[in-house]
Amino acid sequence: MTTLPAAPQKLYLLQLSASTVPAGAGRTLEMASGCYLIETGDGKHILIDSGLPADVQMPVDMPPAREKKDVIEHLAALGLRPDDIDMLICTHFDVDHAGYHDVFPKAEFIVQRAHYELARSGHPRFAAARAHWDHPVLHYRLLDGDSELLPGLTVFETSGHTTGHQSVLVRLPQTGPVLLAIDAVMMQHLFTPERVAWPMDENEEQLRASTRKLLALVEREQVALIVFGHDGAQWQTLKKAPQYYG
Repeated sequence: MTTLPAAPQKLYLLQLSASTVPAGAGRTLEMASGCYLIETGDGKHILIDSGLPADVQMPVDMPPAREKKDVIEHLAALGLRPDDIDMLICTHFDVDHAGYHDVFPKAEFIVQRAHYELARSGHPRFAAARAHWDHPVLHYRLLDGDSELLPGLTVFETSGHTTGHQSVLVRLPQTGPVLLAIDAVMMQHLFTPERVAWPMDENEEQLRASTRKLLALVEREQVALIVFGHDGAQWQTLKKAPQYYG
């Protein structure tokens, strides 16, 4: 496969936490939280989301995470500083995805216009991390729908979990296309056309439409790997930093 210098060459999965949560009827669910780092052929670094902020505590009835490592620690382990991040793709501003945005003032931030405007309007869902994603030093580029950011890197508008959520397709030279579903499809068993919304999902009709959109994308692009945003069981099987997909 011929690759362009600016195209993605490496994809790191940065696992921020892992925990076992009750799922009712005596069942438990393995949950994970993470963000992602892309390295391009010309040495650029693109971060996708930034994780739960240090100044926000999870509810007391939630079990403690077995693992906990923030995005700054992950980057340092790879020899990178916050100023080395050239672009930060914001999938959405939920507190567990946008808590360290203000640490990257030199990056260009990429977000769907509809999501940015909803969050900036004062929607309470995004208030917990607002000091981090709405910091005055941050520079945003607002998108209107699906957009190719550079050769081999495309974001897809996938509303439903929230207005203007976006998922990411990364085309890698050896692995092939990798879909980062993020919270459009949090768990592998939810990747079905007639799925049911979870309590944290905003709009079931849009969620199903976005799921069908991603199912069609997987078939059309012959996607080699789908990473589901919070599927702890799947994350246990994946390569995680410092390993990478190339």
